Amino acid sequence: MCYNSIMKLLRNAEFFLKLAASARIAPHYRKLLEEARAAGDIEEERRILAVGESEWIGIIKKSFDLHYEVRGRENIPEGPCVYVANHQSYFDIMAMMDALDGHVASFIAKDDFKGVPLLGPWIERTRGLFIHRGDPRESLKTIQKGVEYLKEGWSLIIFPEGTRSRGPEMAEFKPGSFKLATKAKVPVVPITIDGTYRSFEEEGAYKGGQSAVITIHPPIETADLSRAEQTELSDRVWEVIHGGLEQ
Repeated sequence: MCYNSIMKLLRNAEFFLKLAASARIAPHYRKLLEEARAAGDIEEERRILAVGESEWIGIIKKSFDLHYEVRGRENIPEGPCVYVANHQSYFDIMAMMDALDGHVASFIAKDDFKGVPLLGPWIERTRGLFIHRGDPRESLKTIQKGVEYLKEGWSLIIFPEGTRSRGPEMAEFKPGSFKLATKAKVPVVPITIDGTYRSFEEEGAYKGGQSAVITIHPPIETADLSRAEQTELSDRVWEVIHGGLEQ
């Protein structure tokens, strides 16, 4: 095995060890979440999530020496919405939580993400949803469950490219993702993630001390969109997010 391969293995081992260490707060918050959910206290559940995620992101940023510049926090709506972002890296989840700064939102991820240590179980426990790719019937059930969450006041986060770009490029968006917002009649908030891939995907190994810029764009209302405007929504949001990469 060559020197570069050995160094990558060592850096990735460091990555997983740090990620595992950051989970030390999980049992405490898991218990509080279970109690709040059992009591049907949604507001307390949101409060616990906001506090727990803020503490976890603080640990993550310090452990991995991450630096996020967040622009446009004033564009975050008060009520439920669907945050739509491009997807460059595994670190996008951390970047999004840091950018939202206490505005609780659940993630929608691919079904195979359930197996990702720490992150998969965390998404499931925080009312996240998993899309069953290749199974339209199950995917529709997931969309319907997401619409229910939105109507209950929960916000959702989705990466409609469907997979990580591992760089600054953007793939086309899957338009079905936007049914969440149009069916629930909640705003779509486009978010541009720029630079998270440098922390892992750029070299295929963890690299600390990296910076990224997260731009939160003004919300796009969906309640009164015509059928034609709903069809064009995916392309419209793609253009907004892509424009943020070009700035």
